[in-house]
Amino acid sequence: MKPLLDFKQTMTRRALLQHSSSAVGTAALAGLFARDIRASGTEAAQGTHFTPKAKRVVYLFQSGGPSHLELLDYKPKLKDFHGQELPDSIRQGQRLTGMTSGQKSFPVIAPKFGFHQAGQAGTWISDLLPHTGKVLDDICLIRSMHTEAINHDPAITFIQTGSQQPGRPSLGAWLSYGLGSEAEDLPAFIVLISHGSGRDANQGLLERLWGSGFLPSNHQGVKLRSSGDPVLYLSDPPGIDRDLRRTMLDGLAKLNERQLQESGDPEIATRIAQYEMAFRMQSSVPELTDLSKESAATFELYGEDAKKPGTFAANCLLARRLLERGVRCVQLYHRGWDQHGSLPTNIPKQAMDVDQPQAALIADLKQRGMLEDTLIVWAGEFGRTVYGQGGLQTDYGRDHHGRCFSTWLAGGGIKGGMVHGETDDYGYNIVRDPVHIHDMNATLLHCLGFDHKRLTFRFQGRDYRITDLHGEVVSSLLA
Repeated sequence: MKPLLDFKQTMTRRALLQHSSSAVGTAALAGLFARDIRASGTEAAQGTHFTPKAKRVVYLFQSGGPSHLELLDYKPKLKDFHGQELPDSIRQGQRLTGMTSGQKSFPVIAPKFGFHQAGQAGTWISDLLPHTGKVLDDICLIRSMHTEAINHDPAITFIQTGSQQPGRPSLGAWLSYGLGSEAEDLPAFIVLISHGSGRDANQGLLERLWGSGFLPSNHQGVKLRSSGDPVLYLSDPPGIDRDLRRTMLDGLAKLNERQLQESGDPEIATRIAQYEMAFRMQSSVPELTDLSKESAATFELYGEDAKKPGTFAANCLLARRLLERGVRCVQLYHRGWDQHGSLPTNIPKQAMDVDQPQAALIADLKQRGMLEDTLIVWAGEFGRTVYGQGGLQTDYGRDHHGRCFSTWLAGGGIKGGMVHGETDDYGYNIVRDPVHIHDMNATLLHCLGFDHKRLTFRFQGRDYRITDLHGEVVSSLLA
């Protein structure tokens, strides 16, 4: 026994902080733990603010910035403007990327592909999207989206997290935090990635885009892989059976609980819950990814690519299965839309990747009675310029354009069969009903039962939200 040494050890800074945190107050600490344990399980961290129209979200993100001019925003006068210099009155001194800021000429290029009218309202849509045209009555097409960012990283970070600066929680993480999970054996937020058939399909996607930021880490998206184990390290190594794994986790939980009592770190509660989730996923994920019981009619609906793991079609089918099993947010990233050159060659391939599967997802959810409470979002980080990158070329390209671009919404709480917003004859500026990224996120949260100004998390002395200090619900989009 060395009483003096024992006393000195208890007076170290680390020990003092640990014991002080335990003495703050049992009630306050218990409330803190309860919040994080609820957020890790099936209960919502905050709960909705009013009755929601949608219970879940599937976000079809087209990474790279698809051209609205070739796909969703019909501009017939561009045929007359083709080859002419973009007027200064239209460009209005807009900031350009370094890829075209040095160009001496900015010739207007009309899309090579035709448009047709579809749906009861006769909405114009590209001939590259015939299947999507068949479900336009369920879609709200927004032609007046805009953003401040003009380069990929800040732009995709902005639309996914509400900030151009890294470190904020993603939309899916906010939904996991706010809604909790309906699934006991799957995370609330799952991510699926596909590579487009276009030439430029390798643009990087950083995991922080589906990260939890300063929210508890259990709210980050879990990425499912298309080959090998769907989740790394999910399978037990050789020599480890389920009983041994259970024994190991029980022992680990006791150690973590002891550390939780000593340090008061709420992230430890999250860690305990995540170990348990991983154990349950060892059974749920193989069943989830086994598509052998899907009918021939289902594969016919989604297309032959649905049988190929990792394709956009397979991920759309997998998304439906995830939603059926109680996952709150499924985010699909489809890469390959960054078409600075050879756009006419590559965009038909990209459109073919997504057209039938996204239309099938809408039809499939609708026939199962799930579309009315499932919110579908289709968007990229920005659009493309009406002028040609590198000048007037046959196999032209288009640069980034954030001043206006097109997205669409469908399902829970959204008014289908309508077009919102309008751009000028060049598809370059918004002339009616603009929708900022903050406005869209505010509207999505509204459909899910949240006042975006009240879904907050206190971090470093201030309350944060995905819409920062901005955003208004676009009521005209709501059913």
